[in-house]
Amino acid sequence: MAKVYNRGDRTIQAIADESNLSIHTLKNWMKSSTPPDTRNPNLAKRPQDWRPEERLQALQESHGLTDEALNAWCRQRGLFAHQLAQWKSDFCAVTRSRSGGDDSQTLRALKVENQRLERELNRKDKALAEAAALLILQKKVRALLAGEVE
Repeated sequence: MAKVYNRGDRTIQAIADESNLSIHTLKNWMKSSTPPDTRNPNLAKRPQDWRPEERLQALQESHGLTDEALNAWCRQRGLFAHQLAQWKSDFCAVTRSRSGGDDSQTLRALKVENQRLERELNRKDKALAEAAALLILQKKVRALLAGEVE
């Protein structure tokens, strides 16, 4: 019955054909059954009609449930496990995108600092190489002068 109530744009005839039932049988079942909103208000809703707060609550309630328990929980609320997985990935994507701005600014600042440190390291490396070359030249000059003095 939840399939009929959550059919979206499809007709009752399409649901009947899909379920291999007569449309009259399906309509009689609909008339005789209790409307879903009196049994469980969530069954009357399509998954896309759930508000973000309700989706977050559903994710919290279903977190940690195993396959069989998760499927039972989903049936009670008129959902499927893949819809919960999609909600979770949507929630994580929004969270990542919101924190991404801060991360990109931090990353940019770290790159600038890294470039500054690399320039300073290159400058000191060149100064050290120059000092080593001067020391070697100084030794050679002393050796040459020491050789001439003797």
